[in-house]
Amino acid sequence: MSEPLQGWFIVELMGHRRLAGRVTEQTIAGVGFLRVDVPGVGDEPIATQFFLPTAIYALTPTTEAMARRVAEASRVEPVKEWELPRRPALASAPAGSDPDEPEDFADVSTAEEDGVWDGSREP
Repeated sequence: MSEPLQGWFIVELMGHRRLAGRVTEQTIAGVGFLRVDVPGVGDEPIATQFFLPTAIYALTPTTEAMARRVAEASRVEPVKEWELPRRPALASAPAGSDPDEPEDFADVSTAEEDGVWDGSREP
C-alpha cells in the first residue's frame, strides 16, 4: 500500500485553472479528494479547496517557496460576502442584528435583483 500523498504542489485543473499549496489526501463521504491548502501570509491558509482526482490535469511537486509564489500570483481567495445572495430577512434588519453574520453584511449591495453579483460593475 502506498503512502498518502502530501507535500507542496502546483495543481493544474481541467478548465485551465492553476493554484498551488500544501496538498494532502482526504476522504469525504467515502470518496477520496485532494485537499489544497492555499498559503496566505504566515502559517494560516488563505483558502482550502477539495478536488476529485479526476479534475486534476497535472500535479507538479515543488518547494514551499515556489508554491507560495504561484499561490500569490493565482490570487485564490475565500468566498466574499458580496458574492452571496442577500437574504430578504437581512435586507431590512439593522447591521449586526444577526449574530451569525458580519456587521457589514446588511450594507452589501448587488447588481442583480436576486442578489448575485454578475461582474458587470463594481460590487
